[in-house]
Amino acid sequence: MPDLLRKVDGLVDRVSNRLIWKMAPRSRTVATTRPIVTFTFDDVPDTALTNGAAILEKYGVHGTFYIAGGLESRVEPDRTLIDRKGCRELFRRGHEIACHTFSHNRIRSYGSALAKDLDTNARYLLDAGITRPTDNFAFPYNAAWPLARRELARRYLTCRAGGEAINRGAVDPLMLKAVEIRQPEDHSLGLTRWIDDVAQNPGWLVFFTHDIADKPTPYGRTPATFERLVAHAVKSGCDVMTVTAATNALGWQAGSR
Repeated sequence: MPDLLRKVDGLVDRVSNRLIWKMAPRSRTVATTRPIVTFTFDDVPDTALTNGAAILEKYGVHGTFYIAGGLESRVEPDRTLIDRKGCRELFRRGHEIACHTFSHNRIRSYGSALAKDLDTNARYLLDAGITRPTDNFAFPYNAAWPLARRELARRYLTCRAGGEAINRGAVDPLMLKAVEIRQPEDHSLGLTRWIDDVAQNPGWLVFFTHDIADKPTPYGRTPATFERLVAHAVKSGCDVMTVTAATNALGWQAGSR
């Protein structure tokens, strides 16, 4: 039964996302002559700090880390989630801290309780020492929900999903597309081709991943392959920047949603 439920959840997620991408208004424009690449991390295992952030900094760039406060310090069989000290360290080092809900449930499961959950995460981040409020959000499980858009639009300039595409032209800022950095390791060649694509035809390429570990989960990568991607983006002449830096470069104003 659990396997069946997961399959049903996955089907609902895919249908919901596709409907939003097809029908939601495209109210922002990605108009840039410079290729933009953003590296983002969901949930934020501690190795995203110790390895992922360190690799970005080695090349003089920063990433966006989507934090779900309810996962703080959680120990799982193959990873440990970041704590408040780690959040504060990322922020101190110039990385962007953004919202991933507090409880890390699918958006459609919250109903009218969504606002309370997002408020809880905002307080968590403030208590952790993140003094710059976030304008950016990522959907847990990359699962959007049409009925949540009004609340999300009230709070955030961007929401990031999956979609495996580069953001170009007219886009829905509440449903930005992103490309996953994950296992298997030989998947990395295809990822460098995404960078080549955006370098040749400028747009905004958003990557997302989870852990950066010597023995990664299915949703993460090794430090060596992650560094290969970062180095390739920099060498290819892409502007590697956080979500907020990218929206600023594109002229998207948070006050005119």
